[in-house]
Amino acid sequence: MTKEELRQKALDFHKMNGKPGKVSVIPTKPCNTGDELSLAYTPGVAQPCLEIKDKPETVWEYTSRGNMVAVVSDGTAVLGLGNIGPEAGLPVMEGKAVLFKHFADIDAVPICLGKVFNEKGRTDAAKVIAATECLEPTFGGINLEDIAAPACFEVETTLKKRMGIPVFHDDQHGTAIISMAAIMNALKLLGKKIEDCRFVVNGAGAAGISCSRFYITAGARRENFIMCDSKGVIYKGRTDLNPQKEEFAVDTPCRTLAEAMVGADIFLGFSAPNCVTGDMVKTMAKDPIIFAMANPVPEIFPDVAIAAGAAIVGTGRSDYANQINNVLGFPGIFRGALDTRSKDINEEMKLAASLALAELAEWDIPADIKKELAAAYPEDAAKGMFDFGVGINREMVIPKPFDPRVVPHVARRVAEAAIKSGVAQLEIKDFDAYEASVAARIKKANA
Repeated sequence: MTKEELRQKALDFHKMNGKPGKVSVIPTKPCNTGDELSLAYTPGVAQPCLEIKDKPETVWEYTSRGNMVAVVSDGTAVLGLGNIGPEAGLPVMEGKAVLFKHFADIDAVPICLGKVFNEKGRTDAAKVIAATECLEPTFGGINLEDIAAPACFEVETTLKKRMGIPVFHDDQHGTAIISMAAIMNALKLLGKKIEDCRFVVNGAGAAGISCSRFYITAGARRENFIMCDSKGVIYKGRTDLNPQKEEFAVDTPCRTLAEAMVGADIFLGFSAPNCVTGDMVKTMAKDPIIFAMANPVPEIFPDVAIAAGAAIVGTGRSDYANQINNVLGFPGIFRGALDTRSKDINEEMKLAASLALAELAEWDIPADIKKELAAAYPEDAAKGMFDFGVGINREMVIPKPFDPRVVPHVARRVAEAAIKSGVAQLEIKDFDAYEASVAARIKKANA
């Protein structure tokens, strides 16, 4: 498909059936008779209102709040498009709502904020915080999306302190969780330990910084990181660093990405297309891991990286092996958080999500699941990707997004971690039964 063909197909898709956009509101209760009208609205609606007024916790019983997530953005860091504004970012937020519903049966509402910018057209963190914290009475969780760094760090940190519901910036933590699962299994295959690995991270925005922090939480050593931005290596003594970049400034003679990659075990790209060459890969340590996640064109294409000696390669694209796709994370993470009515999505829950994905990638694929995967990924099925049997392999260190076991298993592990770490407000007694119930719920919702 040519670029112009893709453009036209996408535009036609968003106008399909005379209904612009991708989301709508569907009531969950009937309103077909006078009696039903009197219950749905006046006078009957006064009864749950009064009940909630007297007992605020019953809002979870009588409204949709417990299954409702706000997808909040100001459009300042949209996909690979940059600062395109809230109106232009709305199709992405609608798309995120579609994924929440399809993969986890969560009702998500896209909310694109305007008039939250400073005089330079960049995010005014205080304005985004003020607008978002006002949403708490309506929603069970907040998914922050496509808010530019460095403001995104202040926005999330402040909202997590002020709000009593989970606040999760997916651009930071989603990629971290998915890529961490891939790293765990890649290191297993290669017989390496995370604490011994040298990391090069290209891209010092929300994803690059948050991923690096998360890998350190999981056992990597801070001194083993070299981070680069558009100006090269972030080294001690650079005078143009914000506090988040300063956190990763290192004492090193390296000044360029090429110099930084010499002897590295793992390269992670959150940056620009084609900025890594085969010659650079050849200078890395034996059996290097490359996760080149720039979209739509990665820092290096998998075939070039493998030809240069890379052992395991992943990208953000669905047409290559080992896709680092955030949809593997946020639906199950929020499902587990909502079902335990958690007050936060903490580090324990994030790590549990990574472990869940790493576990699932090692499982055998039953015949019925293979059939579903073959329908979703016919080219991969034709290559025999789903016929390897039990255990991970270099072309599938993480599960596929359309594996129906992903969300139930992630939700289970996240719920377990929420309860164990003390942020859950609801208990789950039987986690096997819970995981099965999530699978059944999603299947029914998509029937």
